[in-house]
Amino acid sequence: MPKLYDLEPSGNCYKVRLMCAVLGVPLDIVPVDFMAGAHKKSPLIDMNPFGEIPIFVDGDVVLRDSQAILVYLARKWGGESWLPSEPAKMAEVVEWLMVAENEIARGPNDARLHDKFGYKLDVAAAREKAARILGLMNTHLSKTQWLALGRPTIADIACAPYVAMSYEGGISLEPYPAVSAWLDRIKSIPGFVPFPA
Repeated sequence: MPKLYDLEPSGNCYKVRLMCAVLGVPLDIVPVDFMAGAHKKSPLIDMNPFGEIPIFVDGDVVLRDSQAILVYLARKWGGESWLPSEPAKMAEVVEWLMVAENEIARGPNDARLHDKFGYKLDVAAAREKAARILGLMNTHLSKTQWLALGRPTIADIACAPYVAMSYEGGISLEPYPAVSAWLDRIKSIPGFVPFPA
């Protein structure tokens, strides 16, 4: 059974839990004592020298990045639907994985890190970035139901958590009705598990 070294409030860990739930992949969840710095000590630092979680282990495969883990899960258990192998379609999905890793991480996620967890960072800049990406997503999602390919893919799984938790960084989704409607559609995917509170 695959193993996930997990932190419950983490959106990046949640992405992995959600994808496994949707795909019906059983998962051994190992809580990490983040406050005690367990992710910076052996054995976790040996699995991920970056000193971050999630860490995903499937037999001899050890992966450290949530987007990479989503790719692995989709290709191993999701068939063509969650991440197609055709180059143009795969690229369309990967574009949104990069948005999750960049604009969403530095926007809604950073604002949440500041407000909820007390991280010292430029929260005004994070909220500005959040407004920009949420505006772009709202425009995109006003024309289509899903981020890529007209159906749920790992693009949606990658981008949804920190957008859904924007309110924890002082960001309202009220100005972005198409984004809110998209989050509601994600909640209706069979196997959905609630976003971290």
